[in-house]
Amino acid sequence: MQGLMWLAGGAGLVVLLVVVLVIGARFGDGPSAIVPGGPLVSGELATGGEPDWTFARDIMEMEFQLVEPSRSRTVWLQVHDKKLYVVSAYMNSVVGRIWKKWPAQALEDGRAVVRLDGKRYERQLVRVLDDRPLLEAIAAEVNRKYGAGLNADMAATGDVWFFALKPRVQAG
Repeated sequence: MQGLMWLAGGAGLVVLLVVVLVIGARFGDGPSAIVPGGPLVSGELATGGEPDWTFARDIMEMEFQLVEPSRSRTVWLQVHDKKLYVVSAYMNSVVGRIWKKWPAQALEDGRAVVRLDGKRYERQLVRVLDDRPLLEAIAAEVNRKYGAGLNADMAATGDVWFFALKPRVQAG
């Protein structure tokens, strides 16, 4: 009986620590591995012309947040033809519908910030739906880096959402 009480106490402590980590991360500067974080605030904000994203071709993950809601996460990134892309898979699965809220939020307000190598870039997410050669190229890049087995047809079925990260046009 005493061993069971110790086990229950230990399990309760683990649950408490996870809750504290998740809540605490919401106030932090960026995500912590798979735990979403707060807004990306540190790092130089890139200005000037559109970068050549080729430098990021072999970087496996980037920190990413939508402006609204301002929670950050870690995502895979793809570079094709010097441009930056991101995909969200499993969109028609139960896991995707529960876990992945950001793609639908990006359709409502695609303003985003990404952080790579400590530098922040303001972006605008634009869903790519009907440019088959581009979809095939992005899927090939995902497959090269991560072995994911994606293809362009997944955009048409909605299983995978493909987004271009374009320069954000400033008002005024």
